[in-house]
Amino acid sequence: MSQANKKLTKRQIRDGVTSKSSKPTASKYTVGKAKSVVKRQNETATRSAFSQPETARGAKVKVQRARKLVQRTPNQEILQRARMLKEQRINLEKMEPVRLQKALAASGVGSRREMEQWISQGMVRVNGKVAQLGDRITPEDEVSVRGSAINIKWPDRLPRIMVYYKQEGEIVSRDDPQGRISIFDRLPQTASSRWVAIGRLDINTCGLLILTTSGELVNRFAHPSFEVEREYAVRVLGELSDEQKQSLLNGVELEDGIAKAQYLWEQGGEGANRWYNIIIKEGRNREVRRLFESQGLTVSRLVRVRFGPIALPKRLKRGQYYEFNEFEVANIMKWAGLYQSDSARKR
Repeated sequence: MSQANKKLTKRQIRDGVTSKSSKPTASKYTVGKAKSVVKRQNETATRSAFSQPETARGAKVKVQRARKLVQRTPNQEILQRARMLKEQRINLEKMEPVRLQKALAASGVGSRREMEQWISQGMVRVNGKVAQLGDRITPEDEVSVRGSAINIKWPDRLPRIMVYYKQEGEIVSRDDPQGRISIFDRLPQTASSRWVAIGRLDINTCGLLILTTSGELVNRFAHPSFEVEREYAVRVLGELSDEQKQSLLNGVELEDGIAKAQYLWEQGGEGANRWYNIIIKEGRNREVRRLFESQGLTVSRLVRVRFGPIALPKRLKRGQYYEFNEFEVANIMKWAGLYQSDSARKR
């Protein structure tokens, strides 16, 4: 061992230092140690990535926003009437009393069923007194739930209505554990309320989807007691015989009861595929598909083209939406028989 090396410490000799003044050089040992450290870091990072919860690894990718359909400018008379309707407010003093649970649900406190339970449990007060089921309130009443004052949202303006051409692969839900694309990921948000879909379409069905900010309008369209017509264009592999058509019109037994088509007609087709239009008055889960399956035919494409008085606009393309103007909204409210201002009623 040289004199220079005698002045070095054991650690310096182990790390490959040749002299006290020279910089340390990497020996085989240090290179191997460094590789081991890097390897352990990589393994730790890999384990960390795969140990993330499923919701984190299956997070939604950023989806493209829906495009707005630009309609042709209506004539000046319609524009003026729409402008007047937008500025008008319903006179709250003339508004009929509303059921308490209905007003609370419309204000976003909870569902009607929840509100009924809370009222029964004495959690709701009106003007300082414990409320009872069946109570009705007006804009002059003060309401509190669990000790907190509630700002009741009264329908003093026309609601908003939007139509959207839903695409296959989209779901009609805000909460999906699988992280699939929702229509609400594509549509614009509202500032003071939220869009509610009128009748759902399953992930494999496309076509007309109506959204509104009015809970009453949703009920008027979707509740079975109103029997609002829903029209679909259906493509199937095969062809219905006259007997099968009559069977669907008379009604067939499904697992959840008898279902039938109100109207059914053929629209042609190419090759082995045939197109039919069918009108039903219910909104059961996959009802149209199950009706055709009961006749041994499989639906390969399903498009909703009309719901009540609202039809799928011809110029509306897949993934596009169109929001009704105030004049169009007023006409839908008139059809639904819902409360409007006196001036709107006269029109």
